[in-house]
Amino acid sequence: MLDDLSEEMTLLRDTVRRFVDRELIPLEGKSIVDGEFDKALEARLTARCKELGLWQIDVPEEFGGQGLGLVARTIVWAELGRTVALPTRGVRILGPEVRPVLYALTGEMRERYLYPVMRGEKESCFAQTEPDAGSDPGSMRTTAVRDGDHYVINGVKRFITGADKSDFMILMAATDRSKGSRGGISCFVLDMDTPGVRLGEKYHTLTGETPWEVVLDNVRVPAEHLVGEEGKGFALGQKWLGAGRLKQGARALGATRRCLELAATYAKQRVTFGKPLSDRQSIQWRLTDTYVELEAATLLVHRAAARADRGDDIRNDAFTVKLFCTEMAWKAADMCLQVHGGVGLTTSLPVERLWRDQRSHMITEGTPEIMRMAIARHVLREFAA
Repeated sequence: MLDDLSEEMTLLRDTVRRFVDRELIPLEGKSIVDGEFDKALEARLTARCKELGLWQIDVPEEFGGQGLGLVARTIVWAELGRTVALPTRGVRILGPEVRPVLYALTGEMRERYLYPVMRGEKESCFAQTEPDAGSDPGSMRTTAVRDGDHYVINGVKRFITGADKSDFMILMAATDRSKGSRGGISCFVLDMDTPGVRLGEKYHTLTGETPWEVVLDNVRVPAEHLVGEEGKGFALGQKWLGAGRLKQGARALGATRRCLELAATYAKQRVTFGKPLSDRQSIQWRLTDTYVELEAATLLVHRAAARADRGDDIRNDAFTVKLFCTEMAWKAADMCLQVHGGVGLTTSLPVERLWRDQRSHMITEGTPEIMRMAIARHVLREFAA
């Protein structure tokens, strides 16, 4: 991490690092069974996080959380990224997963959805991706048509994590397909037990997660379940995506650091042809390249977080962080696996899990191709004569 952290930030980093080293890393290979986080273990770790002052660090103070800035949160996320003891998404030991869109709810809708989630009484899932609209939400085919004091929703959503355990979904649907993502997509809160909502195919993924297909057949949802203004749903979601991408970037820092730790340690222990692997130039260069990228990525993440805490527009910073850091972590995991050779493929070490997780993170919340498209627009706008 950075060398110029304040005393408070250094204390936060060291607290989380000790927690990871002493209490989480020893649980690797034991905490997740068939993609599920052990509930008794989750309760124990949750209580520990409360003791350490890590509870609800990302919930705004106005809603009862700590409301830590992004610099502080990236420090926490980076340390947690060093271990594979926790699920790849939805780390609940720091508090219930409160999707930021819920903060846009008002009045009675907050009482029905936001506060129960914050108290751990309800679960939510986010439904935007479709078979023909993943990276291109403007092609969304799920429609919401106004009918008096209701909207009638029809369509299919895909890869919806947690759909089978959620009480309600935050749903993106097209209210004007001709406008696409520029004013044609709206956001709704929809109870999962609403008539016409059903689960379709269950997907088994590389990381062990099992997202679902959700089918919506003439689903009637009251107009007051519209979040924000009609046609402003995509913009509403984008408002918080920057922080999500910084979170992925920060966790990639931790994963890369762990890969370096594992690879360097094994390279010094493993002897081939009379020499440890660490004496081989090819291994040294792999470790060196990973270290240099980690140093650069750390600066990228913390600069973006500091700018966000100042209130600056960090959209391009977030694209850059997501692209550079997730590609770096994937290469680091691949390097680590290669250094370990055959033993790296076994489940007796966390190497193969790191490899699977980092490959997955390159896809979720924006592929490298989409990030490059967005950055290219910035470059052409800012640098062309």
